[in-house]
Amino acid sequence: MKTAVVICPGRGTYNKAELGYLSRHFPDKPLLASFDSRREALGQESLSALDGAARYSVARHTRGDNASALIYAATLGDFRAIDRDTVEIVAVTGNSMGWYSALACGGALSAEAGFDVVNTMGTLMQESLIGGQLVHPFLGEDWRPDAARKAELLGKIAEINARPGNALTLSIDLGGMLVLAGNEAGLSAFEDAVPPEQGRFPMRLSNHAAFHSTMQAPVAAQGRTRLSPDLFQQPDLPLIDGCGAIWWPGATDAHALWDYTLGHQVTETYDFTHAIRIAAREFAPDLFIITGPGNSLGGAVAQSLLLSQWRGMGSKDDFQKHQQQAPLMVSMGLEDQRGIVMKGD
Repeated sequence: MKTAVVICPGRGTYNKAELGYLSRHFPDKPLLASFDSRREALGQESLSALDGAARYSVARHTRGDNASALIYAATLGDFRAIDRDTVEIVAVTGNSMGWYSALACGGALSAEAGFDVVNTMGTLMQESLIGGQLVHPFLGEDWRPDAARKAELLGKIAEINARPGNALTLSIDLGGMLVLAGNEAGLSAFEDAVPPEQGRFPMRLSNHAAFHSTMQAPVAAQGRTRLSPDLFQQPDLPLIDGCGAIWWPGATDAHALWDYTLGHQVTETYDFTHAIRIAAREFAPDLFIITGPGNSLGGAVAQSLLLSQWRGMGSKDDFQKHQQQAPLMVSMGLEDQRGIVMKGD
């Protein structure tokens, strides 16, 4: 039996190629019907209708109130499809919104409570849509660590943020990428300050608010009002949060977990790189399993392992050699990799 840390993806992972993902892979039709009923009671379009649409629409499918729920359901379905007779899950973590999914996968929230948290927070974010996000790399295409380049960019971010009328901060430390949150002035100033890279960066993220920044304090306050601490319970599996802290089964203060999830997690930088570093060093799993939908998180996980000097890897070539010889990472969003860890659809 192989040990594994499961990683839950965040926003931006349900795209055109993922349309129909729930109908193809979600293993519990009554549970999906329950999610649909919850949304319909709120006057929202059901997940089945969104997932079963004739065509993918950026305006429709990337909205926070739609995308968050779709991604949560896809993640939870994949987690439940993992073959626990051949894979021992030793911990769960996630990226950004994926923290909410991790809470449900790890047992700190029931499937329904997890859905309510995700749907509520996604809806609040969409209704407020405070600020925005962009992403920019500090690693080159060979993924070799470059601490000086990262420090240079962080210095530029701080300098822009200090200008009157500008707001700009690090939202997510995402492997070799920096996800920035800010207002229009701050984001535009950064775009003007850095030369274009790799033909697409710096890149604005559509329908994304200024997640993981103090700009989201009003959303956090609304979430704390609407979502009771009673939803939270002892996890069944260790959970690694966006600070790299581990919430252990039998030793977790459920109220503190609620407080972090609807407080610090919403308004402060989410350090995904550190979460993966802790996952690797504390649990030393045979595999890192990234649930679907999509595969956009694969590069960030690999880069985070390189930056953590995991198994002596120091470049993209090193990672690819390891992956070919004995896979370290399995992406369930890829059809040719799902079968490695699942019971079967």
